[in-house]
Amino acid sequence: MQILPVILSGGSGTRLWPLSRERYPKQLLNLTTERTLLQETALRLDAAAADIEVAANPVVVCNEEYRFITAEQLRQVGRPPSLMLLEPVGRNTAPALALAALAGSRGGADPLLLVMPADHVVENLAAFRDAISAGARQAADGAVVTFGIVPDRAETGYGYLRTGESVAGAGPVKSLQRFVEKPDLATAESYVASGEYLWNSGIFMGKASVWLALLQRYQPAMDEACSRALAEGKSDADFFRVGRQAFESCPSDSIDYALMEPLTGEAERPVAAVVVPMSAGWSDVGAWDSLWAIANKDGDGNVTRGDVVLHDTRDSLIFAESRMVSCLGVDNVVVVETADAVMVAAKDSTQDVKKIVAKLKREQRQQADNHRKVYRPWGYYDSIDGGERFQVKRIVVNPGASLSLQMHYHRAEHWIVVRGTARVTRGSESLLLSENQSTYIPLGTTHRLENPGKVPLEMIEVQSGTYLGEDDIVRFEDHYGRG
Repeated sequence: MQILPVILSGGSGTRLWPLSRERYPKQLLNLTTERTLLQETALRLDAAAADIEVAANPVVVCNEEYRFITAEQLRQVGRPPSLMLLEPVGRNTAPALALAALAGSRGGADPLLLVMPADHVVENLAAFRDAISAGARQAADGAVVTFGIVPDRAETGYGYLRTGESVAGAGPVKSLQRFVEKPDLATAESYVASGEYLWNSGIFMGKASVWLALLQRYQPAMDEACSRALAEGKSDADFFRVGRQAFESCPSDSIDYALMEPLTGEAERPVAAVVVPMSAGWSDVGAWDSLWAIANKDGDGNVTRGDVVLHDTRDSLIFAESRMVSCLGVDNVVVVETADAVMVAAKDSTQDVKKIVAKLKREQRQQADNHRKVYRPWGYYDSIDGGERFQVKRIVVNPGASLSLQMHYHRAEHWIVVRGTARVTRGSESLLLSENQSTYIPLGTTHRLENPGKVPLEMIEVQSGTYLGEDDIVRFEDHYGRG
């Protein structure tokens, strides 16, 4: 019995702003360990039960915007995707599952899909693996399986699962009665007191053929759009781009609403629906107060990272990314500092951080979308200074990587090599620059920057011109398939 992990990596996680951004979402952050949430998800099934074989290379469904860093993070932990499906637009989790099931069933295969969000925390891996093993046996017999978190408090931020009778001979597994919306506090308290309800983890398991049958039964328009998007898609290096027009026409819905609620609402279900209770230190890290709740704390209940100095401060979360942060005489606050933004909030108000992000988007502020440091497939750049008609960037190019062959209509560029070796194409010229050497790229000149060496190439770029936006790029040739 082999499990094929399917990692859904399409969310933006705006409630963890300013660390999480639209183009650098929370699954790419290392919030609880040295590894990112995405990396922890990919490694979570290591050393599963002896009778369960887990495919080492997951299927990943990912947004186009951060495909390169997603692939790189998985490569770093030895879990490069067997397939990375790129969504041109977000359409929630049900279409993402549909794409994975359709792709996985090609050639007559029928893998056992374990569908996991990329941005959750699981602290007790042994308990998690035991739950997966119990669920896999039910899924192999044709059931649809979900995993419910045994609640330790009345929580209004999660949906709930109502459980039924225990499944004979299946250990902790119970029948799934129905999905329940996020309740108010009094209702949540009654759910927890009854012992019949679990938190909805958003983790699912079932055969590809079973998921496809449910799609055809309950969501034929979604099934048709995703089938067409896959048929019209094309491979692009290590990625598979689904057809844009077909996928844009796909209804947007979650697995819960699109498939599980109709299934559990039927008097005579076409397949069994079961839930595996799980006590594994799970959290969806939906907001800063959720991270504070699961993190290690000092004697005053504080969670800190970076250069933080506290006095007379309690029960707070303070993250410092680029400079020293000090707090004096405050309790129950969240302070998150990054190179280009600082957020201060009452801990019980962090669910509303998304309102700040919405305001930034309305005002077209770049802090909603990107950090000051922006990752690219060739490395990254950091915008370290700027003003009217000029901008200064630190550019790092990975060994063997190169930028696109490009030109700019509105800016000229000065390049100074700080470390490593640069091969520069400038019009018809080819230059080789070493440390402390520089060159000038006039406005309108075709150019390319490459790192032919074995160490990272570090450069300072000074831009000058009437317009310095990132969209002033005309690409003539690009190794990474960007337009």
